[in-house]
Amino acid sequence: MPRYKLTIEYDGTPFLGWQVQDGGLTVAGVLEDAVEKLSGARTKVAGAGRTDAGVHALGQVAHIDLVKDWETDTIRDGLNAHLRPHPVAILSAQKVPEDFDARFSAIKRHYLYRILNRRADLALERNRLWRVARPLDENKMQEAAQHLLGHHDFTTFRSTECQAKSPMKTLDVLKVTRDGQEIRIEVSARSFLHNQVRSIAGSLEQVGEGRWMPADMKRALEARDRSACGPVAPPDGLYLVRVDY
Repeated sequence: MPRYKLTIEYDGTPFLGWQVQDGGLTVAGVLEDAVEKLSGARTKVAGAGRTDAGVHALGQVAHIDLVKDWETDTIRDGLNAHLRPHPVAILSAQKVPEDFDARFSAIKRHYLYRILNRRADLALERNRLWRVARPLDENKMQEAAQHLLGHHDFTTFRSTECQAKSPMKTLDVLKVTRDGQEIRIEVSARSFLHNQVRSIAGSLEQVGEGRWMPADMKRALEARDRSACGPVAPPDGLYLVRVDY
């Protein structure tokens, strides 16, 4: 059976997350429905990352196995036609070797967390950023972020429901920048723990407000205790930007 790699963009607002589950709308679920309408066969869509409810993607990757060869443009356009009106778009379809796996072949994942630092509420980008009204110091947030770079036990920044076998992860990039009123937190690693990026973003926000000092981030990490984490940032501002292979 030919295997295809899909690059996918979606607004996570109406979904319960990526993974198929009973009784709710999911990104993988509407994709599998679209594949079935196009090909006539029910096919599992395997994704590179299981984004949570409300989390968005600019470049999620998935693979599917189809019963026959299709032109890649036909797959892209046909799936997009069947995905309407859901806020999901296939950006590209590419034929790949049978041993390609969207999840296990990935060598790095890139996430972005967006904070809008202003008093006024959101109008045009509601559900796409985390609005923080109090002034944030992005320089202190960047200083704090450096304590998390590298290979560490990230138990503090891991959901209690995380199913990963080990809390050990390596952050290759963790960078905080400001562009006008928007603060951007860029994070890259081979893989992440459940809620790791949102947990880090929420703790960095505490530093930006002045509730934490930059060194408190190191103390939280070394505590290896979930209770030492700051409030978990909402899903609205989180984007899966790209997956490298």
